[in-house]
Amino acid sequence: MASEQRRRERAVDHAASTLDGHAPWADLEVVVPTDRDHASVVALVECALVELTHEAVGAVFVSRQVGRSTRTQYVAADDVGEQFQKRHFDDRLGWHETTVPRGTVRDELIAQLTQSPSTTAEQLGERAAGEPDTFVVKPVRDLRTP
Repeated sequence: MASEQRRRERAVDHAASTLDGHAPWADLEVVVPTDRDHASVVALVECALVELTHEAVGAVFVSRQVGRSTRTQYVAADDVGEQFQKRHFDDRLGWHETTVPRGTVRDELIAQLTQSPSTTAEQLGERAAGEPDTFVVKPVRDLRTP
């Protein structure tokens, strides 16, 4: 795909052009629940969407609950950032892929990043074992796929 190749080339050129070689999207990582206010979460999501459109990166939200985890990945499906490939993995149900518009991705990410830690285990008064939910932007080559 020519657009994917152009996106990869832009990512390499952009990373090489930063003084320390540190990609601008490398710090886009959040643990959920977060102490960020709503405006900060919206700004983070908008920044992530811009990076997804212009770099060879994907956004990943991982949700962990007792005995279950899900992973949702978003990758730009076009060069203008209007359509995104959404890959959802549930360790019980497997992978499901679909194409969604930018507004849907934006709304989903904002909702995920502003959620409270109300997992089933916490509702039952138990402490969930393991790691917290996370959101991160990483190179497409590092995304897990089916």
